Amino acid sequence: MMKSLDTADTIETVRKICLSLPEAVEHIDGFGHNTFKINGKSFVISGENKKGFGLSFKSDRETQELLLQKEHYYKTPYIGQHGWVSIQNPAEENWDELTDLIQEAYLRAAPKRLVKQWNELNNK
Repeated sequence: MMKSLDTADTIETVRKICLSLPEAVEHIDGFGHNTFKINGKSFVISGENKKGFGLSFKSDRETQELLLQKEHYYKTPYIGQHGWVSIQNPAEENWDELTDLIQEAYLRAAPKRLVKQWNELNNK
């Protein structure tokens, strides 16, 4: 059985990843979701739902297609057609991949100067 982190720990993990990105901000939306934005654009939405903890992130169609073939990922309701992907109750072993996916989501939403800054910092 995979050990999933409890919601508070999971939100903390998401927060740590998102807020380590230049100029990213956290916003609690009207539904009580923790939404992470860059320059006014959301790149990660997370929060509790009936099934536990849900994490959604901005992706592109290609990545979305690949992820949807894996067992834990599904198309985000309402915004899935814009390339958003969700995962329910991510387990510890998902986090390396999720960290990369969150960084990609950020880079998709970030203005060019921040993408450039990020790439320089990370020698991309």
